[in-house]
Amino acid sequence: MRIPALAFLTVATFLAAAPAQAQTYNPKYPVCLQTYHIGGEIIKCDYDTLAQCNTTALGLGGQCIENPFFTGPRDSAGPNYPRPRGAY
Repeated sequence: MRIPALAFLTVATFLAAAPAQAQTYNPKYPVCLQTYHIGGEIIKCDYDTLAQCNTTALGLGGQCIENPFFTGPRDSAGPNYPRPRGAY
């Protein structure tokens, strides 16, 4: 009796799970193009600069946005000076 019940619970768990959503933002590029269509909106992150994205967006009815999940290099807060050594 345990094996059919366990099999039923396993199958029910897999059938009840929601399908996974694809990742919208590509973390390799800092700029995304967000376009609006009848079926909804589409976000494509394939641009290195805002100027490159704006050129593509001319006439598509969209806007260029900053990628919140960009994993590239960040601007440093200042010059990278060596740390002072502590007293011994």
